[in-house]
Amino acid sequence: MESQQAQRKNEHLSLATKYYQQAHVNNPFDQVRLIHTALPEKAVSDIHLTTALAPGLKLTTPFYIEAMTGGSNQAKEINRQLAYLAAKHHLAMATGSVSVALKNPQYRSSFKVVREENPDGLVIANLSAKATISEAQDAVDLLEANAIEIHLNAAQELIMPEGDRAFYWLTNIRNLVNTLNIPVIVKEVGFGMNKEDVARLSKIGVKIINVSGRGGTNFAMIENRRNHQTNFNSMIDWGQTTPEALLEAQAAGKDTIIIASGGITSPLDVIKSGVLGAQACGVAGYFLNVLAQGGVNALDHTINEWKVVTTRLLTLLGVNNYAALRKANYVLGPQLLSYANQRHLKA
Repeated sequence: MESQQAQRKNEHLSLATKYYQQAHVNNPFDQVRLIHTALPEKAVSDIHLTTALAPGLKLTTPFYIEAMTGGSNQAKEINRQLAYLAAKHHLAMATGSVSVALKNPQYRSSFKVVREENPDGLVIANLSAKATISEAQDAVDLLEANAIEIHLNAAQELIMPEGDRAFYWLTNIRNLVNTLNIPVIVKEVGFGMNKEDVARLSKIGVKIINVSGRGGTNFAMIENRRNHQTNFNSMIDWGQTTPEALLEAQAAGKDTIIIASGGITSPLDVIKSGVLGAQACGVAGYFLNVLAQGGVNALDHTINEWKVVTTRLLTLLGVNNYAALRKANYVLGPQLLSYANQRHLKA
C-alpha cells in the first residue's frame, strides 16, 4: 500500500488532468499581441534555439519539461516517459518535489528513473523552500542533478488540509544558494510573483527566478477539491498571471535570469514570454495533458512540432535567437495594460 504522501501525488496527477480544460478556459497570453514584421530579413537557417540560464546550464530549446511529479508508482511511469522524450529531444527536465523520496526510500526509484532514461541530459531537482542543505544535497545526489528548483507554494500550503501554516523562507533560501555548488532556481508553483518578490530574491543572491504565474495547473483548485474541511472557492483565481508576473519581474530592474511557466500551451506563448523578458519557459500541464490523452507518441510529435514552430516564429520576428526577442514590438490588451498601469510597470 502506498503512503499518504504518495496518494497525494496520485491525487494531484488525477485532478490536474480532470481540471485541465477548466483551468485553461482563458489564455492570459491573449493579452499580448505581437507586431508583425513584413521584412524579417532572416532565414530559418539563421535561427539558434539555444538559451543559457547559467554557466553549465545551456538549454537546446527555450522551452523545457517543467516539474510535474514523482513519489508514487504511477508517477514513476510518467517520469520514465517524460525522461525518455527529454533525452530524445535534448530537453531539460525538472522533477516534482523530491521530498517524498527523502522520507520514503521506496519511492526513490520514481525519481532515479529520470536519470536512468536520460543519462546525459540536463536534470533539475525540486524541493520546498524549507528544505535543509542536507536534504537539498541528497535530492541533487539522487538525480545527479545539474540544478535544483526551490519552490514557493504558500498559497497551495494554506489551502491544503495537511499543509504548512508558517512561511519564513528567505534566510533558508540564501543559505541554499550560498552552499550548493549547482545553480539554484527559485520558482513559484502557479500563483506568480511581484516585483518586490523578485527584488528580495535577487538581494539574497538568487540568480535564476521562475515567476510561474496563474494560467496553468491550478493548485488552488486542486487543493480546494482535496480539502473537505474548509471551502476556498474564493481563491480559485488567486495570484498574478504569467504575463503579469513577467512585467513585474521586468520592473524589478535586477540582473536576474527569468523563467516563465504557468499556462504555456503553445510555441506562441513561448515567444510572447520571451518578448516580455523570459530567458526560457517551463511547460508542465500542457505536456502532461497531451501525454495523458495521446500517449508518448502524441507528446513526441508535439515537442517536435514546438521546435519547428518556435524556430519559424523567431524567423518571422526577425531575430536570431530567443534572447533577442526583447527587441520585438508588441502591444498589450486592455486588461494587461490596466494591470501594468496600476502597478506602475513598463508596458
